[in-house]
Amino acid sequence: RRSLAGTYPELLGTLVTPKVAELIANPYRFGGDREKARQFFEEGLGAAFRNIHILAYSEYPITIFYAFKQSEADIDDEDGAGAIDTASTGWETMLEGLIRAGFQITGTWPVRTELVTSLKRTVNALATSIVLVCRHRQDETIPITRRDFLAMLKRELPAALRRLQQGNIAPVDLAQASIGPGMAIFSRYRQVVEADGSPMPVRTALALINQALDEYLTEQEGDYDRDTRWALAWYEQHGFDEAAYGHAETLATAKNTSIQGMVEAGFLYARGGRVRLLRRDELDPAWSPAQDRRLTVWELTQQLIHALDQRGVEGAAQLLAQVGAVGDVARELAYRLYTLCERKGWAQEALAYNGLVVSWSDIRRRAAELAAASPVQGRLMQ
Repeated sequence: RRSLAGTYPELLGTLVTPKVAELIANPYRFGGDREKARQFFEEGLGAAFRNIHILAYSEYPITIFYAFKQSEADIDDEDGAGAIDTASTGWETMLEGLIRAGFQITGTWPVRTELVTSLKRTVNALATSIVLVCRHRQDETIPITRRDFLAMLKRELPAALRRLQQGNIAPVDLAQASIGPGMAIFSRYRQVVEADGSPMPVRTALALINQALDEYLTEQEGDYDRDTRWALAWYEQHGFDEAAYGHAETLATAKNTSIQGMVEAGFLYARGGRVRLLRRDELDPAWSPAQDRRLTVWELTQQLIHALDQRGVEGAAQLLAQVGAVGDVARELAYRLYTLCERKGWAQEALAYNGLVVSWSDIRRRAAELAAASPVQGRLMQ
């Protein structure tokens, strides 16, 4: 500012950077009026995006780095049957502004920019910065209905999610990354029309994308053995806490398994009319999947996490080398369990499943080396 103030006095003539035109939604600049602050932010952001749309080359994508903090809970009776959705007002405003300016959002890339020095930090602190990838939307696009949007989500989103998982994206980032292919469908068209003829807002589209992500992860349960399906259902309701034997028996009947069989499998405690899942530090420390006659994805996942925590990548790789392709199913379960823990607010548990997936590439690489030296593969009980 000192060297160029004489050259650009209108821009750099002041001692400090002017803050009046800064695009922030702070009510104190508008006499405490939140609505005026929000309107100023949205209108300014929209104008900026329209200028970018005019000046940008349509042959190249636009990338926008966005970091956000604030979020709010919302009970969505229409889309989630009373489910609680968490949304960021600034995030929605960003997406709305881009779409109205004529952009199609083709990707949302989570970027690790926040330093995490303690595992006691909350799960949401792990990834708070997003790179939005956009392209010019074709002028000839037509509106589509809500039903069409849902059908396209069901058809296109699973393939995109599989690619993200194959790329070993961390579970903590999966929800944000899934917004990219979901919003690519939503912003591909001029608008999505609700049943009453009104345009679908971005908040509703985000809720539907999150629902589609949950459905995709739930559908992966078909790859699990019956004991793991029981353990997952029990964990969702009780975590590692005790509950009545009768409830456990009813659920076991529905999942076509038995309480005694799961006790013998080594991951369940049942005594005195009470049942609970064994915690990771209670599992057999000498457990070997190659010798387990009732190998389950649930126990394998928990043992992998415990080995990673106690003995690092080498310990987890020694277990993974014995099970072959079953290990990939364990990683799928870690994604599912992370999502469940995040919804329940079980931060420490969520970190455990996220950590397994983040370390998976190193674990698998080392496991492949060990398997080549001594090829032994466990068998999964169906």
